[in-house]
Amino acid sequence: MAVYKETIKVESHGKTPTYVNVTSQVKEAIKNSGIKNGICAVISPHTTCSIFFEEFVHDFNKDGDEFLQEDLNRVFAKIIPDQTSKDMYVYPGEKHYEEVESWDNAEEYLPNGDRRALWNCDAHLKSTFLGASEIFDVDEGKLGVGTTGYIYFADFDRTRPRTRKCKIIVMGE
Repeated sequence: MAVYKETIKVESHGKTPTYVNVTSQVKEAIKNSGIKNGICAVISPHTTCSIFFEEFVHDFNKDGDEFLQEDLNRVFAKIIPDQTSKDMYVYPGEKHYEEVESWDNAEEYLPNGDRRALWNCDAHLKSTFLGASEIFDVDEGKLGVGTTGYIYFADFDRTRPRTRKCKIIVMGE
């Protein structure tokens, strides 16, 4: 069995959830792997990010989100509202703030020491609901999904823009 790994970078904009269609990069990784039959895992190593499989929607809102993504945002707003205050959720607690403040790269997580940058409990919960990975069929060297099936990387953290990683692993023969 052969294993092929590739990591792509995804830019998130902060402010609202960021959705990135990574289908073409996954298809390209499968092609680059040379694997004809097997599976393809698409993975986010970030705790506020998810990978999900959904129908491509041809309609977009003014922010560039597909209608199904806008609907997902609306559903999540009902069950997991955006964290806007320290006391809205239990996380983050004082020990977590102190731990992050002790890191050598604390400024990256707490710009200017602003603890509000860690008010992202909602992003962690949303990512937990959707999950950090998806597994797909590789059939005759191609992504084994239907015509309208697309793969999305979602970053639910609204605290700041970031460069994220998305890992693609193709295994098979």
